[in-house]
Amino acid sequence: MKHDIKWDILLRIRTTGFDSSNSDMHHYPYEPTDYRVLERLVESGYIGKRNVLVDYGCGKGRVDYFLSHETKCKSIGVEYDERIYNQAVDNMNHAVSKNKVFFHHGAAEEFEPPITVDRCYFFNPFSTEILKKVVARIMDSYYENPREILLFFYYPSDYYISYLMTEPYIEFYDEIDCTDLFDVYNNRERIMVFVLLK
Repeated sequence: MKHDIKWDILLRIRTTGFDSSNSDMHHYPYEPTDYRVLERLVESGYIGKRNVLVDYGCGKGRVDYFLSHETKCKSIGVEYDERIYNQAVDNMNHAVSKNKVFFHHGAAEEFEPPITVDRCYFFNPFSTEILKKVVARIMDSYYENPREILLFFYYPSDYYISYLMTEPYIEFYDEIDCTDLFDVYNNRERIMVFVLLK
């Protein structure tokens, strides 16, 4: 927790806390990704200044502000909960990486990824039903402008993995182990990386 507060202060944002006030069977509670996990993602080298990332279910924008600051990538946060979206936008007033971060308020399954997007991040933001529609939108963007697109799934649910492993246009690419970052072992503490097939 101290590590999270330290990074929030450095980035001049407020992203801590858990919020389930608008969660339901399709939209899951807001819980920010631990900064240590994001540091591990940065260390992987999969994201750089030429990349454009979409953070689905961005919440207060932690992933967007951090990755844009650390990798110089452009980041687009998508959030359906208006109150939490407003907190992400409020962070823009002080954030050190605000020039590379953008936010979109609306349903993830209706968001059309720009043809420049080549990285997508998920921390179990919604149901598998919504995920399928989101992936269909990403595929549409890919067909409009074929390019390498990597999908990052932190702490993936069994439902997500089952779907991703059977989707013919998506292939497992790599796994970033994060189990050593926490006191109690949990094999879900990982980032699974998938790639869209050309």
